[in-house]
Amino acid sequence: MEFTDVTKTFGDHAGEPPALHDITLAIARGEIFGVIGESGAGKSTLLRMINGLTSPDSGSLTVLGQPMATLARGPLRDLRRDIGVVFQGIDLLTSRTVRRNVAVPLRLRRGTGAAMSRAEERRAVDEILEFVGLSHRADHYPAQLSGGEQQRVGLARALITRPALLLCDEPTSSLDTSTTGDVLRVLEGARERFGTTVVVITHDLDVVKAICDRVALLEHGRLREEFHIQKTDYRTLPNYYEQVTRELRP
Repeated sequence: MEFTDVTKTFGDHAGEPPALHDITLAIARGEIFGVIGESGAGKSTLLRMINGLTSPDSGSLTVLGQPMATLARGPLRDLRRDIGVVFQGIDLLTSRTVRRNVAVPLRLRRGTGAAMSRAEERRAVDEILEFVGLSHRADHYPAQLSGGEQQRVGLARALITRPALLLCDEPTSSLDTSTTGDVLRVLEGARERFGTTVVVITHDLDVVKAICDRVALLEHGRLREEFHIQKTDYRTLPNYYEQVTRELRP
């Protein structure tokens, strides 16, 4: 995807600061890309824009080769079928088993040219549950799962259609170190097995250092800096980020 001079402002008051201001940013196919910044930095707006939930006031955005500003409703709907999303709240259906939660995106395709038979759906669900390590939980309900298991169900649901792009909003924010590792292994595996491009919004610098190829630091809607993450320069990111957050705190 590619942002070119993208600006977005919410609110009707004159002088309202932009949620995003002059963002120019490219994310390569197959990359795991991190987005960090304080609350209000514009991270969620960036994610919503990629998914077509909000549009730039100016500038241009291309996602999976499609210019977002000119997409009609039908092509936009088709594009979203190739984008998986995992939100911080997960939002599993409490009255459905793990298997039925994961199958939701496939069942939404019934009546379209991309629909599967029930047997194909079941095989697809079994495969993705094995991929995320939850085959043994297929017939359990969300309330019977740990937080880390629920997050992996959310990832399985997002990956069931083999999307080209996966958007993750704070996927490990409420997890301990062990369960965070399980989620990160799934994200890395999605890139390696399915060729999925992954965009991760996070406050956790350990997540950035563990899986991201590059990371963008947003500050008050502006792109402050981009880092290439390599083992030799891991230490530079926390030091820089701590300096920035100290300046932003009142």
